[in-house]
Amino acid sequence: MNELVRKIEIDPNETEQLLAREWLVTNGLGSYASGTISGAVTRRYHGFLIAALPTPLGRIVMLNHLSEHVRLSDGTRVWLGAEEKASGKLDLPVASYLKEFRLEDGLPVWRFEIGDVTIEKRVLLPHLQNTVHVNYRLLCCADRVRLKLRPAVHFRHHEDPVNREMTEPYVLHAIENRLELSSSQNFPPLRMMFYGERSVFTIEGKKLQNIYYRIEAGRGYENVGDLWSPGYFGVDLAEGQQATLVASTEDWNSIRALSSDEAYEAEIERSRRLLLAAAPEARASVAAELVLAADQFVITPSGRVEDAARAHAAGEEVRSVIAGYHWFTDWGRDTMISLEGLTLTTGRRTEAEWILHTFAHYVRDGLIPNMFPEGENEGLYHTADATLWFFHAMDRYLEITNDRTALEIILPKLLDIAEHHLKGTRFGIGVDPRDGLLRQGAEGYQLTWMDAKCDGWVVTPRRGKAVEINALWYNALSLLGEWVSELKGEEAARPFKEQARQAYRSFNERFWYAEGGYLYDVVDGEDFREDAACRPNQLLAISLRHAVLDKSRWESVINVVREKLLTPVGLRSLSPDHPDFKPKYFGDLRARDAAYHQGTVWAWLIGPFIDAWLKVHPEDRAGARKFLEGFVPHLDEACIGSISEVFDAEPPYTARGCIAQAWSVAEVLRCWVKTAD
Repeated sequence: MNELVRKIEIDPNETEQLLAREWLVTNGLGSYASGTISGAVTRRYHGFLIAALPTPLGRIVMLNHLSEHVRLSDGTRVWLGAEEKASGKLDLPVASYLKEFRLEDGLPVWRFEIGDVTIEKRVLLPHLQNTVHVNYRLLCCADRVRLKLRPAVHFRHHEDPVNREMTEPYVLHAIENRLELSSSQNFPPLRMMFYGERSVFTIEGKKLQNIYYRIEAGRGYENVGDLWSPGYFGVDLAEGQQATLVASTEDWNSIRALSSDEAYEAEIERSRRLLLAAAPEARASVAAELVLAADQFVITPSGRVEDAARAHAAGEEVRSVIAGYHWFTDWGRDTMISLEGLTLTTGRRTEAEWILHTFAHYVRDGLIPNMFPEGENEGLYHTADATLWFFHAMDRYLEITNDRTALEIILPKLLDIAEHHLKGTRFGIGVDPRDGLLRQGAEGYQLTWMDAKCDGWVVTPRRGKAVEINALWYNALSLLGEWVSELKGEEAARPFKEQARQAYRSFNERFWYAEGGYLYDVVDGEDFREDAACRPNQLLAISLRHAVLDKSRWESVINVVREKLLTPVGLRSLSPDHPDFKPKYFGDLRARDAAYHQGTVWAWLIGPFIDAWLKVHPEDRAGARKFLEGFVPHLDEACIGSISEVFDAEPPYTARGCIAQAWSVAEVLRCWVKTAD
């Protein structure tokens, strides 16, 4: 299999691109390393090791920054990084020396050229280890050069503000070439080793002050902070030689088990296996890159020890899905929407089953968790749609695997869900017996996927009978009728089929907005009014396996959605002709929340759109593929090789939100395979 490479050529005059483009490496635990390709830290989440640690710690920034200097044989000193001070002054010498950034099999590589000196840098996190390897190799040089690395730290939760008080002093222990850096807080020590010929560590404690985090400033958060460094590593390199800094929260035996070369070879071999396991249409080009991007979201949640113990007792492993990097944890809705693209399209069927079992265990009062907060064992259940997406995910799993044993095991949970929805459960979620439609809503809660909330303000409450909730409800009832009929007989299935028929009739009577030729977004909403806002939610009435909308109305809906909502990178969350439309997702938290679902483009919605398009135009796979083409240039933007959470609603459709989002990657990958020739 050929090496999978994405190259970014560097224009020294385009310094903004060096700051706007980011990289991400993960380890299957929820840990990550990430930064700008320039080396400047612009987010509180940037660092070389953000370690996912057992509850109650969660993800902790353990190694924030590396200052990188090269001394040439003539005494010239060159700084390979970038830094922006609180004054706004940007020091970016790297623009002169960084000639290329690329991803090789998903891993970041920098190539620096300083005269006749060429140095390559690589970063990787060994799978399932809270360890980072930062490797430097001198590719070309007539004489030896001196490499100096200064690590800097501020141990803190990755969500903490950058100006959180630093607990000092950090205590440094040195044994041979092993270093341990500890704080007085309840964090594990950061263990470091530096591999290189005649390498040394010089103790020189130093505070790096007033570092400016420009993206945090733009998002309205604290944006100036300090770091502390215990000293610096130094090593001489001749042509062909390499040096590697290894930093970790693991024990020394685990750290020393793999050399830098062995860790790299293991990661490349793992990438090869991931591609070989994927659908044949996903083993090359853009789809192959997305397979590797998808791998970043499938995790073994290291913090929830009870989950692991329960899964092991059943002969399984625990798996979940990180919704997005950097700040999301595992979310029920995102997991169920993403499951097909992340695990089934990629050939990871066993892990798909483990994910379904993990969430089935957490069913409470007929609901699966909306999310698991950072550093906690129990989920939050304030969602009306995540549980209904569970039926969809189960359907996709069964369609591809035909695993009837899994169906038998999980069916009691699905029945429990249906019964609670029919009787009524938390947050006002329950079926209206008059029309069989599902209503939801509780004061102060945002229960649908359009869930922005700020200081008690629920931006799009959508209380009442929401269009996608009822599309999902009908689909769930129809699927349950089929599964119960198969396993328990037609008589047992009859109540669910009757409920589905009632919901179908009522939906088509209540939700059709004849004047616009599309569907109401909510009926029986605030003051029992209908909401005629044109939103993408209505697509689920067509796209799901069991479409609740009468077929005669499909084409009209698709045409309206294409005209008003479709963009090259997904669908707008609100039509531009609506008075609440916001063209940009930008500014402080309140400004962003006001725009989050009021026009902002969501990449994941391209999946339901293409599903609906192909139902109306079943022979037009080529046309459907064209709807995905806008994502290809995006792979060179924001997080290189991945797909962002959201985009502005008007050209140039600037990427916003999380730099890498599970359902964005999952749905584009799934549809890329679906529309293959």
